[in-house]
Amino acid sequence: MSAGHPTYRGPVVFALGFRSFFLLAGVWAALALPIWVIAYLGAAPLAASVTRAWHVHEMLFGYVPAVMAGFLLTAIPNWTGRAPLVGWPLMLLAGLWLAGRLAMLGAPETILGAAIDVAFLALFAGIVGREIVAAGNWRNLPVVFLLATMALANATTHLQPVHPEVAAGAERLGLGAIAMMIALIGGRVTPAFTRNWLVQRGASRLPAAEGSLDWLVLGLTGLAAILWAALPDQPASGVALVLAGLGNLVRLARWRGAHTLAEPLLSILHVGFGWLGLGLVLTGAALLWSEAVPPSAGIHAITAGAIGVMTLAVMSRAVLGHTGRPLSAGPATGAIYLFVNLAAGLRLAAALLLEQAVPLLTASVLAWCMAFTGFCLVYGPMLVRPRLDPTAGMATRPLAAAKD
Repeated sequence: MSAGHPTYRGPVVFALGFRSFFLLAGVWAALALPIWVIAYLGAAPLAASVTRAWHVHEMLFGYVPAVMAGFLLTAIPNWTGRAPLVGWPLMLLAGLWLAGRLAMLGAPETILGAAIDVAFLALFAGIVGREIVAAGNWRNLPVVFLLATMALANATTHLQPVHPEVAAGAERLGLGAIAMMIALIGGRVTPAFTRNWLVQRGASRLPAAEGSLDWLVLGLTGLAAILWAALPDQPASGVALVLAGLGNLVRLARWRGAHTLAEPLLSILHVGFGWLGLGLVLTGAALLWSEAVPPSAGIHAITAGAIGVMTLAVMSRAVLGHTGRPLSAGPATGAIYLFVNLAAGLRLAAALLLEQAVPLLTASVLAWCMAFTGFCLVYGPMLVRPRLDPTAGMATRPLAAAKD
């Protein structure tokens, strides 16, 4: 029997959401970027369907929702006390996500392909909403709204052949919703996990408690995301993005991140949140000073940086904790973290140093693939095997702090 539901005795990979969806997310992240590069170089038949729009879509609405599904389907039972999704319902949900990826590869501009792709996020948002509302877990209701926003943005991107400007706005809305999700949930788990770790070591100075500053910055981040989606060329959007980025960096500075360097499993959360602040600042700066800051700099600081780093940080921590292993990063995990940050740094450099863009982009793609291939090799076996000890690690509840 595997952890997830006391009566579940089926395949381990469908015992809890993090197992199936983190495995799918890791494999897809390792494959999607090489597929895009090969298609970009003109390889047939990929070049016909794998376009720049496909690349953006599969990162925002393919990879990220898989990570969210793994995280939320595992965390929500901790938040609500309700039974987790396991067995055949989880299998069907994972199959629907996979069908969406195949549809986007084979028939991205057809009504059927769009319907298959849109179905996953719509259904998943409904599942999360049902669980949170049924439990009266109103504190996490914003998560439902953000998922619904992503589902709407995903559906709207399929208008790209007939309304490219509307689809571009939907891409910005989707990225803004993801940034908001990192600001919200990352802004809970990072100081909470840091506080627990420092308390265990007898530290007297702890991360600042959540307060009005956090909620003010979250509100500003949400406003900036909406303005950027709707008015991407207006100075007000740039100002809001810069202020939101600076506000999140101020939040980060209050969480004692410099004191977590001895444990990469913790410090990587601080690094990922730092990428978010930097990305928002650069995205806003690109609107205000376009001659000095290219738009791709901020966008890739958020995507390759904040999203890439934070998702690997959350996935690795969850896998260790929920498979009964110590919450500590070994050398292999440290290498994974190094490669994903290297990928983000090289991609940012490629945006800023156009004369060196090709070698920098090539190196960034290789580092990204190393990071996610490494995740699959190190954590894949843990995801498909039973817990080491059915009782070990349960007290840590590695995702529960998202509700605190």
